[in-house]
Amino acid sequence: MGEEKENAQEGVVDISLKDLSKKLEDFARVRDWEKYHSPRNLLLAMVGEVGELSEIFQWRGEVDKGLPNWEESEKEHLGEELSDVLLYLIRLSDICGIDLGDAASRKLVKNAIKYPPPPPNVL
Repeated sequence: MGEEKENAQEGVVDISLKDLSKKLEDFARVRDWEKYHSPRNLLLAMVGEVGELSEIFQWRGEVDKGLPNWEESEKEHLGEELSDVLLYLIRLSDICGIDLGDAASRKLVKNAIKYPPPPPNVL
């Protein structure tokens, strides 16, 4: 299995998309959920999770970067909903045969070409 690296200072686990993908595959297999993991079903489940994520921000207006005025429990809930979206996205990409890390890297290159940085100000 892939490597999970833990940052001792912060207690944060650094895990790759491929490692998450393997964990999701194993999770679904041992529960016999693979039969439910069609692209359509995974997409609709992910959209539902995006809705739950949206509800968190729905009536807050704009929020400051880092969410300084949020309670820790609110940040934890946000992290859970963000994770749900990410995990469904990873599983969907796998079921569709898309290497998400590779696709995202290629997309960044395309975006850099499509949206070059502005030229430096010349006086």
